Amino acid sequence: MKTKKRNKKWVILFLISVALIPILITIYEVIFTDDKSVVFLGNYNSKIAIIVISYYVLLLGLGVYWFIRQLIFIAKLKSEQSKVELMLLKSQVSPHFFFNMLNNLYGLINKDVIKAQELILKLSDMMRYSIYESENETVTLKEEVDYLKNYIELHKMRYHKNIVVDFKCNIDENRRVAPLLFIILLENAFKHGVENLREDATVTINLTSSESNIKFTIENDFDSSENLKKKPGIGLKNLKRRLELTYPNKHSLLFSNTENTFNAQLTLN
Repeated sequence: MKTKKRNKKWVILFLISVALIPILITIYEVIFTDDKSVVFLGNYNSKIAIIVISYYVLLLGLGVYWFIRQLIFIAKLKSEQSKVELMLLKSQVSPHFFFNMLNNLYGLINKDVIKAQELILKLSDMMRYSIYESENETVTLKEEVDYLKNYIELHKMRYHKNIVVDFKCNIDENRRVAPLLFIILLENAFKHGVENLREDATVTINLTSSESNIKFTIENDFDSSENLKKKPGIGLKNLKRRLELTYPNKHSLLFSNTENTFNAQLTLN
C-alpha cells in the first residue's frame, strides 16, 4: 500500500511539472526577452531552446505512448469480449439432446440393463467432452471424431427404426480444430432428417484433412413435405457466429438440397 501511495505521489509530481513547463517557458520569453507576444523559440538562448524542444519531444512521446496503450486496451477488450461470447456459444450446444437421452435412459433401465449401462458410459463421455474439452481453444480431430461417433451411437440406440450412417474419415488424427463445430451440422441432420422419416433414414458423412484445409460434408434424407424455407434455427446461427470468431475469413459453410436430400459442407482453411 505504501509503495502504491509513493508511486501515485511521483506520478502527480511529474504531471504537475509537465503542466508547469509551458507556463515557465512563456514567463521566461515575456520577461527576459522583452517580447510582447510569445514566439516559438524567438530570441532563445541555445540551451533554453534545447530544453523547450526536449519538452515537446517528451510531450509528443507521451502522447504516442498513451495512444498505443489505448489501442492495446481496446484490442484486449475486444479479445475478452470475443472469448466470453465464444464461451456462451459453446454452452448452447444441444442441451436438449442430453435431456432427451436421460429420459430414454429412465425408460430403458428396467427393460435392458446392459444397454442402459452402455448408454450411460457413452453419455458420460459426451458430457465430459462438452464440459471440459470444449473449454480448450482447439482439440485433435481424433477427439472430435470420437465425440461424433458417440453421438451417432446414442441416436441409433434411441430410435426404434433402422438408421444407416455412413461415416468416412481420411484425416490426420493429430490435426487440431476448434471443438464442437461439426456436431451442430450432425444434430441438424438428425433433427430435420432422421427424426421425421419413418423409414430409409440415411446420413452420409465425409471428413477429410490436408495441409491446407479440413473439410466436413454431411448429407441426409428428409421429408420433402417439410418447408425448407423455414428460418435457420439457433444451432446454425450459433455455428455461423462461432466460425466468424474462430476462423475469420478462413472458412466456408455451404448448403444445398435436392427434392429429398439436404447437404451441408464446412471447410476450414
